[in-house]
Amino acid sequence: MRLVLISNRVAIPTESGPHRAGGLEVALAPTLKRYEGIWFGWSGKTVPRDQVTTTTVEKSSQTYVLTDLSEEDYQDYYNGFANQVLWPILHYRIDLAEFTRRDLTGYLRVNQHFADELSKVIRPDDLLWVHDYHFIPLGDELRKRGHRNRIGFFLHVPFPAPEFITVLPHHERLLASLLQYDLVGFQTEQDVQNFVRYAVSETPGANVRVFQTTDRQVVLNKDGRQIRVGAFPVGIDTAEFERRARRAAYSSFVQEVVNSLGGLDLMIGVDRLDYSKGLIQRMEAVDLFFSAWPEWRGKLTYLQIAPKSRSEIQEYHELGQQLDALAGGINGKFGEASWTPIRYVNRAYSRSALAGLYRAARVGLVTPLRDGMNLVAKEYVAAQDPNDPGVLILSRFAGAAAECRDALLVNPYDSESVASAIAQALEMPLSERRDRHGHTLATLAENGSGVWGARFIEALGQLELVGSDAEFWQRSAL
Repeated sequence: MRLVLISNRVAIPTESGPHRAGGLEVALAPTLKRYEGIWFGWSGKTVPRDQVTTTTVEKSSQTYVLTDLSEEDYQDYYNGFANQVLWPILHYRIDLAEFTRRDLTGYLRVNQHFADELSKVIRPDDLLWVHDYHFIPLGDELRKRGHRNRIGFFLHVPFPAPEFITVLPHHERLLASLLQYDLVGFQTEQDVQNFVRYAVSETPGANVRVFQTTDRQVVLNKDGRQIRVGAFPVGIDTAEFERRARRAAYSSFVQEVVNSLGGLDLMIGVDRLDYSKGLIQRMEAVDLFFSAWPEWRGKLTYLQIAPKSRSEIQEYHELGQQLDALAGGINGKFGEASWTPIRYVNRAYSRSALAGLYRAARVGLVTPLRDGMNLVAKEYVAAQDPNDPGVLILSRFAGAAAECRDALLVNPYDSESVASAIAQALEMPLSERRDRHGHTLATLAENGSGVWGARFIEALGQLELVGSDAEFWQRSAL
């Protein structure tokens, strides 16, 4: 059995390390080591339509198949429908969705292109694992081309309640295609419940039946087909990340940052520059904190690392300008010649460098307005010195909150409560910090990155063992 991974971007190993595809690369690394197969995705290149090609790269005993996109396809599919329609709606930002029929047509066209190119390389017994909102209809396109492989889909971002997702134009056409997958995975149980509610109430003519299986997966029955739906929260290798952080703490880069603080405490936030991350509200909370707790002025520095992305999209450009102004305003209000309250940088750092900074930080501030999981929260916990750990302040609307219950959970929309949580974290006694850290780390260690991939693939791979429909429903019905 080969495993075929499909995602928008692909992380091809190079001599200097993997060519990064973001958090997906980190999450899939253990799976790639365990299974032979193919990673299929966009090459990252846009070319004239008549020059679009698909190439194969062999690296580290893995096969990478990369396809180009035309500039029109890239704009309609990626900048258009994926990131100006699906992304905001899936993150409950209906007000930011900008729908055009052209973008939807381009999105469907790229999914058809991927299906055509995949059809050239997949074998009948391959196991297919499709990743994220870019490829919701891909399973349906593959079925139309006659493929009967076991195909799984995993959504890395939230799936909203039906009351939100139904504002998506033509949602019944697009989201019904998820029922062509054999296994649909989400980050949290809440996402699963939202999808099941949607499938039962909104899928036209689906005749959906719901059963609860012994492994806590919901099973939908559509026209005699069975579709399993389950929560598979993405994890990290906590032991590996702790070792990475311990080594990085003594690196020249981290030591330089720590020394530049002059003995002040460090609070850190690391987020892609995106409106879903709650960075505006977070800056406002920092402003309130220094106003209400003046004794911490000159004693604490907040480092916000926010690499820019999708800058060609107007909302992201405007967000960057707002944050520049907020950070500058706070520094102007509270700063001294010898102290700057906020260090705000828009560049990316290596995972090792970030691990060392996490370990040095007394507070980790992770307050997205909505997030599928958020691995920064988990990495911050794993990076801590267990003898003297920092405190995680985490949005209750991040998927990670389900596992990080001993963090200080906050409502990111309530800047006053976030400011209070910062004060609580800074004043927390060592015994309480150790207890909270130990409980959270133990939970995260049980659901490492290898566990996540193995659980999903095992669930997908076992579907052929179910037997006849009649036998299955008899065993599974409550």
